[in-house]
Amino acid sequence: MAGTNHQRVMPKSEAVSAGGELPSIILIDPQLGENIGMVARAMLNCGLTDLRLVRPRDGWPNPQAVGPASGAEIVLENIRVFKTTCDAIADLNLVFATTARDRDMIKEIVTPEIAAREIRAVGSQNCGILFGREAKGMKNEDIVLANKIVIAPLNPGFTSLNLSQAVLLLAYEWYKLGDVAPCPELRMKDTRPANNDEMVMLFEHLERELDNHGFLRVKEKRPVMVQNIRNVFQRANMTEQEVRTFRGVIKSLAQFPRKIED
Repeated sequence: MAGTNHQRVMPKSEAVSAGGELPSIILIDPQLGENIGMVARAMLNCGLTDLRLVRPRDGWPNPQAVGPASGAEIVLENIRVFKTTCDAIADLNLVFATTARDRDMIKEIVTPEIAAREIRAVGSQNCGILFGREAKGMKNEDIVLANKIVIAPLNPGFTSLNLSQAVLLLAYEWYKLGDVAPCPELRMKDTRPANNDEMVMLFEHLERELDNHGFLRVKEKRPVMVQNIRNVFQRANMTEQEVRTFRGVIKSLAQFPRKIED
């Protein structure tokens, strides 16, 4: 791995072509190269190699990551960097957000074990796990992009984990299920699960029309209302066909005025 401090930012089109059967680990705003290296080591312990970084503070590549990676060069050499969380998860169908504290939003909360089982159950579909920056974790605007929240059942009086510990906890739960037959996949005819890029386009389409019709007119309430609306759709686990259908519904309602019968 090169020791320079230039940063390669992945365009969305290139990101969408990537992915596979292994879940992706996404670090949002990671601060220290050493922590990135330790995450790479924890990932390779469990056979994971797809590490994505969103706005690493010190850029990438970072020579400070090499030593702590302790030989996990295959992870470091394939790291991809993204400008936004949306870009980093655009190709993913199932995304979990990790947090140590309860968030004021209606979203399903699962343990690392349950998250691992659900990732195994969907087989070849692209899955990812989001981790926030070392000091403060993730912001709500990142968590709302995920389908579910993961909270580890630790000592309630002390739940603090460093970044690589948190990654290892999730990665190990996934790894130890490797010799367990996955649950049957959801049968889908002529469609597939919607990925996050398609979901974000749905959100933006709906929010644009809600703005146009004054539903989100109260500036102070808009962020929470948008968050709640997005969470409703994320819990639905929509297919690509369902997203297209719903966008057609939005377009129809916006384009054609209501007919008033006599």
